[in-house]
Amino acid sequence: MLNEERVILMTKLAAYEQNEGRKMVAVGKYFRSDYIGIQVLKSVIGSTVAFIIIFALYILYDLENFMNDIYKMDLFVFAKNVLIYYAVFVVVFAVITFFVYSYRYTKAKKSTRTYYMNLKKLASMYDKNNNY
Repeated sequence: MLNEERVILMTKLAAYEQNEGRKMVAVGKYFRSDYIGIQVLKSVIGSTVAFIIIFALYILYDLENFMNDIYKMDLFVFAKNVLIYYAVFVVVFAVITFFVYSYRYTKAKKSTRTYYMNLKKLASMYDKNNNY
């Protein structure tokens, strides 16, 4: 005899496992600090590459004037300004990444907690049926 409530719960659990559950369970395997740290590290690497590309395009855009002015400018001040822009660029991306992935981690933990509670509920339904 089929228990309708149990079938509905099993369907819900299977749909979760097929869709968002894979990502959420993978996120849930990490500690919060490890997960966020890895994502921030990826962001720092990605923003460094993006800054290098943007800086190279900026220099190449007006290369002739840059080459004429390079002898007139103070290179230490120029390098200092570039490093300040780089630091601001990377810090902004790192902070945004921190908040985004903190939110995603919290959401994933809540989702997996609900999933595991539903699994326990399903197991107790089976236990209750087997006891009679």
